[in-house]
Amino acid sequence: MSRHGKVLVAMSGGIDSTVTALMLHEQGYEVVGITMKTWDYASAGASKKETGCCNLDSFNDARAAAVHHGFPHFVLDIREEFGNFVIDNFVDEYMAGRTPNPCVLCNTHIKWRALMKRADAMDCEFIATGHYGQVRIENDRGVISKGIDELKDQSYVLWGLKQDVVKRTLLPLGKYRKTEIRQMAFDFGYPELAKKAESYEICFVPDNDYRGFLKRRIEGLEEQVDGGNFVLRDGSIVGKHKGYPFYTIGQRKGLDIALGKPVYVTEIIPETNTVVLGDEEDLNKNDMLVNGINMMKYETIPDGMEVVTKIRYKDKGALSNVYDEGGNARIRFYEPVKGIAPGQSAVFYEGDDVVGGGIIRSGSIFG
Repeated sequence: MSRHGKVLVAMSGGIDSTVTALMLHEQGYEVVGITMKTWDYASAGASKKETGCCNLDSFNDARAAAVHHGFPHFVLDIREEFGNFVIDNFVDEYMAGRTPNPCVLCNTHIKWRALMKRADAMDCEFIATGHYGQVRIENDRGVISKGIDELKDQSYVLWGLKQDVVKRTLLPLGKYRKTEIRQMAFDFGYPELAKKAESYEICFVPDNDYRGFLKRRIEGLEEQVDGGNFVLRDGSIVGKHKGYPFYTIGQRKGLDIALGKPVYVTEIIPETNTVVLGDEEDLNKNDMLVNGINMMKYETIPDGMEVVTKIRYKDKGALSNVYDEGGNARIRFYEPVKGIAPGQSAVFYEGDDVVGGGIIRSGSIFG
């Protein structure tokens, strides 16, 4: 009988998830390790071998750690579930002129739900991952908050977790800095993990070439979208582009157009295969609409509440007010914010706590 209960730990074979499992095992939890296979690169025609959490070496590393420390380990194949949902959404969002964040979607709808389903089947009270964040129960609500290591904090990608999931989640790394976790890996006898390089790629785009991925995924895509117009804010045509799905808000490099000054992608209009260009200042916006809201700290949006809103993972956040708009949220910033990209996640913070979040759906600059 364990001192703290039974926990299902997601183990990718990397340093963070391995230390998570070993830490909980040492603390007296009954640990069960599980490694999820989400994607098969060979099926996508990618030029790079499987990396990160989806290669055989990682599976073997996770299993070896579990066997060495005497707890069970399983491999779970969720490729079909992952592909049908996360990848289809990724493609659909780019084809709609937006910039998706597939890691948020995967965490929210695939990985945590897959963990919960297997945790229930194995009578595990908790699930745990190697994310850098913290979790607590307050006023009968599960609350995610930032990890103490600001450079590694991953609370941003966890905004979509539902209450039934949050209340059963353990995030033991949130109270530590990455340097401490590396030292723990040494102390546990895994110096090779402490030196292992980390991957920041999208798992199913291992070469970081999302344009190539879209071309492989949609037959004839280049022919369908090539030759659309680059236009300025006043609607004047200034050149031709290679297809609207291949551009993102805020992009400056790779436009292959010379206007005598730096220009940026400020809007994408898929209906007319149009990419709008402008000055850097044209990227500034004072408000945005967010939908697909998931509330974390409070049950409903506290209308007009002052929050710090992050519009991308590495964003430091900006002071703002959040307003309820019929289940959506209107965010009004105190100062203009640069590069708001529809499709990305907006996450609202009160101090270090995640109040909630959603998907950015800003309106057109043409009104």
